Amino acid sequence: MGETTLGVIIGNRGFFPAPLARDGRKEILRVLEAQGFKVVCLGEEDTKFGVVETLQDARKCADLFKRHRDAIDGILVSLPNFGDERGIANTIRFAGLDVPVLIQAFPDEPHHMLMGGRRDSFCGKISACNNLWQYGIHYTLTAQHTVAPASEAFQKDLASFAATCRVVKGLKQVRVGVLGARPAAFNTVRFSEKLMEHSGITVETLDLSEVFGRISRLKDDDENVKAKLETIHKYVETRGIPGPSIAKMAKFGVVVDAWMKENELAGTSIQCWTAMEEFFGVVPCTLMSMMSNNLLPSACETDMIGMVGMYILQLASQTPSAIVDWNNNYGEDPDKAVIFHCSNLPKHFFEDFKMDFQEIIAGSVGKDNTFGTVTGKLKAGPITYCRVSTDDLHGQLRAYVGEGETTTDKLESFGGYGVVRIPGLQNLMQYACKNGYEHHVAVNRSHFGPAIAEALKNYKGWEVYHHGGA
Repeated sequence: MGETTLGVIIGNRGFFPAPLARDGRKEILRVLEAQGFKVVCLGEEDTKFGVVETLQDARKCADLFKRHRDAIDGILVSLPNFGDERGIANTIRFAGLDVPVLIQAFPDEPHHMLMGGRRDSFCGKISACNNLWQYGIHYTLTAQHTVAPASEAFQKDLASFAATCRVVKGLKQVRVGVLGARPAAFNTVRFSEKLMEHSGITVETLDLSEVFGRISRLKDDDENVKAKLETIHKYVETRGIPGPSIAKMAKFGVVVDAWMKENELAGTSIQCWTAMEEFFGVVPCTLMSMMSNNLLPSACETDMIGMVGMYILQLASQTPSAIVDWNNNYGEDPDKAVIFHCSNLPKHFFEDFKMDFQEIIAGSVGKDNTFGTVTGKLKAGPITYCRVSTDDLHGQLRAYVGEGETTTDKLESFGGYGVVRIPGLQNLMQYACKNGYEHHVAVNRSHFGPAIAEALKNYKGWEVYHHGGA
């Protein structure tokens, strides 16, 4: 997904020691480079020490940012001394980039509190934030009010802010696709295309009949079909799966790949039952698993807005996401639950997995029509979960997000399954039920809850519940 590029503003204020701003600029740029960030910042030849203080400095910095508009993902404001709050706010207003802003202030040292070594950045940060607030500019704070650039705490701040930037950028003018009609029994996956469009998310649709029609034109010896067959066999163990079923999966994958490429889609949701099984003879789970594993998230049961949750998690972590059911309690532990799908989870999640048939609907459509699931137990490790929903009654997008872990607890099940531990799980379930959320939730093997909550609430303006957050 590429590196994160930050526009950097170094604050200065004339009656505070300018050498602190000069040296602070060098330190913050050195840290950013070491952490792998690209930087757009005034040079020392552009303004005094390359910092921003005056109105003229603000104009120069804003013009520089505008020239790099397409590259800048976020803005970092660094305060080596008190800083001129007007220069900072004017720069961001003049640049007009509409990207996340992180405010960092250098800490003072108790033995450097006389003039010449005293920063007063602790105070200056409050003033800078006050002006940004007056200007209507949204901003993000470091976890500690003042934090040294070389500290581990600031490295965590930067990693979280970069994730916030990726989510905000990734949700601008994103295109997604829904394939097939909503399963009749699933009112829970209803969503509003209009609210999504209003938030910059465009939905493309394709009817299953068109998919089947396009598949019927493909020959078994088509080069794309043969290539997809090879990819399937390399991706998952297929022992015991009928050859004709795998051939159908390959053709389905070729058609969906072409549709996604033609429409520039970042992800999909698919009507995975029961028309696929009754009139085509396989489940699409393996192909969906492959897409998600390749960072093209795909959600089942036409849960389009659920797929957006997968995409958000993926943007934050830069790793594959899955969609699962909050499915079962796990014994009497109030903080544990079973997450499950039947399944299309990406291989990134599994300890070990194989292709199988779909046990839930095999009884109604016949086992021979349900080959193509990917099944196995989930790896233990960290997870972030996110559920996005369109609140049609209040005309807004909303979400909840939080962190937990998949555990090593024993479990006998079919499909894709695992046990999760989430502190305060009962309160989370109370919240989900009382606020009419869906039974699906997107999950990712990472911890990026605060960064996602910040992106969706502060910068996208969604209603967000951060479970376990501040």
